[in-house]
Amino acid sequence: MSLARKPLVATPAKAVDRRMHQRVKVNLLGRCMLEDGREFTCQVVDMSPGGAAMIVPVVGRIGERVVAYVDHIGRIEGRLIRLIDGGFAMSMAMSARKRDKLAAQLTWLANRHILNLPEDRRHERFVPRNPFSKLVLPDGTEMRCRILDVSPSGAAIQIDPKPAVGTPVSLGMMRGRIVRRFDEGVAIEFAIVHSSETLQTYFS
Repeated sequence: MSLARKPLVATPAKAVDRRMHQRVKVNLLGRCMLEDGREFTCQVVDMSPGGAAMIVPVVGRIGERVVAYVDHIGRIEGRLIRLIDGGFAMSMAMSARKRDKLAAQLTWLANRHILNLPEDRRHERFVPRNPFSKLVLPDGTEMRCRILDVSPSGAAIQIDPKPAVGTPVSLGMMRGRIVRRFDEGVAIEFAIVHSSETLQTYFS
């Protein structure tokens, strides 16, 4: 992740604090890098086209540059404007076109929970020929599991004990998080939508 870019013109903190843009409550995983090159896992808890608040296991400096790669959103960059409990809020510098695109992405993220999109079976599911895999938890713990079915957007696995809803996990090489628990195991929503060809190759 490189910071070698031209200087940014960040949205003023006062403007962000006035909530000029509607903020959306989200729960998105990603990685962020501070100005000194340190890189950390982060969790974005709310976002607007003008800024974001994220939980990060470090304390940054007001005014320092931040670059982050966030699931479903992509690259964002800007300045740290305020410290919050467990992390910080940042403004974001971007073109008007990218800001409009982000607004559309945030609208989709806000509506998908109302529409129950992760559970609506939008993608065809299949049972892999080799259903056994491993689930990796945030602390590195590996758990053997059985894949009940998988689709480009997620998977259902048989596992015990069951990780809590919201836990970030990796199913083999696929990053995601637990979105539901059921009698036999859990449902995982992948961080990105994979192609059917990729899944067939990886899980065959």
